[in-house]
Amino acid sequence: MPVKGCMFDFSGTLFHLESAEEWLTAVLAEARVSAAADEVRHWAGRLREVGAVPGGPAPRSVDPELERLWRERDLDADRHRQAYTGLLRATGLPWPELTDALYARHMTAPAWQPYPDTAEVLATLHGAGVDIAVVSNIGWDLRPVFRAHRLDRYVDAFVLSYEHGVQKPDPELFRTALDLLDLHGADTAMVGDDRVADAGAAAVGAAVHFVDAVPVTARPDALRRLLPVLR
Repeated sequence: MPVKGCMFDFSGTLFHLESAEEWLTAVLAEARVSAAADEVRHWAGRLREVGAVPGGPAPRSVDPELERLWRERDLDADRHRQAYTGLLRATGLPWPELTDALYARHMTAPAWQPYPDTAEVLATLHGAGVDIAVVSNIGWDLRPVFRAHRLDRYVDAFVLSYEHGVQKPDPELFRTALDLLDLHGADTAMVGDDRVADAGAAAVGAAVHFVDAVPVTARPDALRRLLPVLR
């Protein structure tokens, strides 16, 4: 039975953040700081290892002082900033003055690229009359990213954890999306990459489908292959 609405995660599902090397290089260039290529590679690896890349791998371990902030980072903007700037400082980067610039960079449209089939799938569903919500655990407003890539026109509702004070997999965030779409869970699907957070949509009766959060060049058509069950 075709769905009437579809909920999508953001990072790792519809968009992917630039690599840690690209992220660091862009901020260094803007600050006019010179660094050798091997130095950039080293510190980019350290950023990934510590979990300081928003939308990237989770930390292998978190300092006790940051542990609670990390768990609750997507409940509001302040905790999100404190968690990630704390992790950035924990890397021991030789450019501590760039902490705020690194954090700010990840909230800009140039830092994010849609997957190759994102626009096609959103446009196809929108054209078929399927209502679309973006449901994301996040600590900042991602709407400008969608606007910059001209994809906001396909989205009927943005349901962002920091605006509602609740994080996936809590069913309440998915219920909020359903209320905004004026739909029942059984009439919807959820597409995400997190097998724990996004699986929470099953509690409201939505069918849940997963994709892998790999770089955009490694995932050309995972969303497109879901179209037969989404319309």
